[in-house]
Amino acid sequence: MPGRPYVLLSVAMSVDGHIDDAGPEPLLLSDAADLDRVDAERAGVDAILVGATTLRRDDPRLNVRSEERRAARVAAGRPASPVKVAITGSGDLDPAARFFTTGPGAKLVYAASPGVAAARRSVGAAAEVVDAGDPLDLPRVLADLAGRGVARLMVEGGTAMHTLFLTAGVVDEIQLVIAPFFVGDEQAPRFVRPGRFPHGTSRRMRLAEARPMGDLVLLRYLLGAADA
Repeated sequence: MPGRPYVLLSVAMSVDGHIDDAGPEPLLLSDAADLDRVDAERAGVDAILVGATTLRRDDPRLNVRSEERRAARVAAGRPASPVKVAITGSGDLDPAARFFTTGPGAKLVYAASPGVAAARRSVGAAAEVVDAGDPLDLPRVLADLAGRGVARLMVEGGTAMHTLFLTAGVVDEIQLVIAPFFVGDEQAPRFVRPGRFPHGTSRRMRLAEARPMGDLVLLRYLLGAADA
């Protein structure tokens, strides 16, 4: 698709494909070294995107944590942390979430048309709310981000966003970290939902890297047209 950002999807999951458990607290799937690796990836992108469910479940900050990396971005004429982006269908968002209250950078909320009014009432003072169509039009969202200067976008969750981006065929790279344990709970969220994925058995992704990291493994797959 022309005129869209390079899309990097970053995810950690258990051996049985879960990105969280069903408990009230987020499941720790990464170690300190991997979290630092993810922070370095964040420092290299223009925007980080999550879905509304991730905001509600995990309450992420989505800022670059390393002071040195923030300083390097500023020295290069960029904001200290990437633009923060959320996607919502209903517009039901908590203005006290750390996504909205931490970091001075720009915050964007793309809402499906029926949820725009609710999103503007709840978080309009903290973020720019953009009408993303009905149903939500992902190419429209990506084109709008490109128009704002976002050349590299990092998608960090959750299940609905992974499925949306992957089934739409707009992901260029997956960085998949496998944690060496099982969750084993059918109520726990998985990496993706069932769907029609462009990269099936007849169109395999290209493995660009396989790296052990302690007892974790990083698998980096390329999905772009040049690597299909």
